[in-house]
This record gives sequence, structure tokens and C-alpha cells, in this order.
Amino acid sequence: MLQIALYQPEIPPNTGNIMRLCANSGTALHLIHPLGFVLDDKRMRRAGLDYQDQAVVHHYPDDTAFFAQHQNQRIFCCSTKATQYYTEVEYQAGDILLFGPETRGLPADILARYPAVRIPMLPASRSLNLSNAAAIILYEAWRQLAFSGAVR
Repeated sequence: MLQIALYQPEIPPNTGNIMRLCANSGTALHLIHPLGFVLDDKRMRRAGLDYQDQAVVHHYPDDTAFFAQHQNQRIFCCSTKATQYYTEVEYQAGDILLFGPETRGLPADILARYPAVRIPMLPASRSLNLSNAAAIILYEAWRQLAFSGAVR
């Protein structure tokens, strides 16, 4: 199973959309606190529809707790600051795709510790929507794993 981790997400509908993405792809979701919203935010619930109950969601009080628990797993930072395209990685089951907060991205110290991947964009572009970026990278990783567990 692949995994997505959101470091201090700020926008409730993005987290709801990603929760729905995770529920539909069998992907675990890790939420690294503090969050920029309350978990029962109606905008998050609306974006996640009824998939919130189907998603496997883990919560961490901070990044120290998250990284301590996942120190033996491969983590890929997903960032506009990366130089390697997300398609240039050979993903493995259990890999964690780590995304930063919408307004500032992942901190430099985290980017320095883990390999980072990016989605190609035009030069004048700043970034894609967080939930869109998560879907793009997750589906490439899952494709490489032959869509393991999916219904044919």
C-alpha cells in the first residue's frame, strides 16, 4: 500500500479531497499536526463526501513523532523546489509521498533529509492545487505497482 502524508495542511477542502483519494485507492493518509482547521470542518466533510469513514487516517502531534515512526520507510518530498520529476522514481509498496502546506510548502530542513520529486509545469507557474498534485503523483506510483488491489 502506498501512503500520503500531509505536513500541517491548511485548507480543509484539499484535505477532504485527499482523504477521498486515499479511500478510493487504498492509500493510508497521515496528518501531521498542527492542522490549519478543525477536523469536523464542514468544508472538509463536504469535499470528502462519505469517504472519511472509509479512509485509513493516522494523526501525529508533530513532525518529530511522524518521522520517528517512519524512520525505516522511504519518504519522497513532493515539492516545486525539487529537480527530479515524479516519473523518474521507481516506487515501491509502502512508499510515503509527503506534501507540505498549501501556502509555504515543506520546510528546507525536511527537503534536505529526503529525496524530492516535482510535477513539471510551465516556467511562470507557482504550483498546482495540493489535492491535484497528490492525485497525479499517487496514480503514477500506483500505476508502477500495477494498480495493486484495484478492481479490474
